[in-house]
Amino acid sequence: MDVARAQDRVDRPGDSGDRSQVSVDRPRNNGYNAGNEPFYSRSFDPMPSAAALTALGRQLFADSALSASGKIACATCHDPKHDFGPANTQAVQRGGADGRSFGVRAVPSLKYTQNTPPFTEHFVDDDGDDSVDQGPAGGRTWDGRSQSFHDQARLPLFSSFEMANRDSDAVVAKVQAGHAEEFRAVFGAKVFDDKALAFKGVLMALEAYQQNPAEFYPYSSKYDSFLRHEASLSAQELRGLAAFNDPERGNCARCHPSAKIKGAFPQFTDFGFAAIGAPRNSSIPANADRRYYDLGLCGPLRTDLQDRHEYCGLFRTPSLRNVAHRPVFLHNGVFHSLSDVVRFYAERDTKPEKWYPRASDGRILKFDDLPALYVANVDTQAPFDRHAGDAAALNDQDIEDIVAFLRTLTDGFQSG
Repeated sequence: MDVARAQDRVDRPGDSGDRSQVSVDRPRNNGYNAGNEPFYSRSFDPMPSAAALTALGRQLFADSALSASGKIACATCHDPKHDFGPANTQAVQRGGADGRSFGVRAVPSLKYTQNTPPFTEHFVDDDGDDSVDQGPAGGRTWDGRSQSFHDQARLPLFSSFEMANRDSDAVVAKVQAGHAEEFRAVFGAKVFDDKALAFKGVLMALEAYQQNPAEFYPYSSKYDSFLRHEASLSAQELRGLAAFNDPERGNCARCHPSAKIKGAFPQFTDFGFAAIGAPRNSSIPANADRRYYDLGLCGPLRTDLQDRHEYCGLFRTPSLRNVAHRPVFLHNGVFHSLSDVVRFYAERDTKPEKWYPRASDGRILKFDDLPALYVANVDTQAPFDRHAGDAAALNDQDIEDIVAFLRTLTDGFQSG
């Protein structure tokens, strides 16, 4: 992706003088002696079985009592019945100590993240050519700031607009109140004698649960059956796959690879980051402050790359598996229809007036959710290589066909 290094700054939450409604969640006591003992060191003797950890993690995942409000469980926003994403159509979800604080980003699905690599600024795909640097890739959440399942599991426990616990001891106290018997059965009778170790047990259980193949990566879609030669795609679905892969039309497979790689079924993400110039979503409360911008990799929630201006506006490329069941799309949940998302990709540059607002003088405010300073970071590869008035890379039939193909990525397919 072509990016330019900008030299100036814009106000972000946490900058001097900023009066945004959004607070940046700072690292808190993580409860397991980070920096001195590796997370995967043998802390429990004997080590719990994967089955026992998974069963315990499933209980913790569903327990709203583990939040400060007593109303928010992991499963509240990552509903198992909705592909471990939100069950409602809101762009952002509510949480916090009072259960009323709004988040700032759409909640992603937790499915098909098992192969996500740790974040790196220089990702080289194992395709035989080590000279190709893909740039930033990996990590979890929209900005890649958590490096593992247990890092990701920790974030919502402490986030001020999610489960909002004060610290790890508060989490352990809630676990001890509601799951003491099960916890001791898994980790030993004295597990609560060491609060830091007990919190590590919480994260281990949540991590084990989120790696349960049957629930989180079953590869049970129609497309998976097609790849196994157990089912056929319809003519429309095949046309959609062709348009999806075609570098001159959808070019979707550039970031969402659709082919097997060394025999492994595709994840439909390259684990990279991109700035696509999504329209600003006025339904996100934080966006009422026109000085507030969510800049993805360079802030405000991620703080270690805040001075890497070439990263501003870049967000993680999600997997497209089960995308047809999502209630909202893109990092800010600005779209509620899969066909609208595909059409936006096709028409962002050819019909910008359709997707962006106008200023009082009639100018189209293209890329209105990104400071002008960072517009050079926006993706300009196909289908984003057109200009106003040009023919779109995808026609109406192509869009319908791609949507039909994307529906084949939904888990739970049964032939016949």
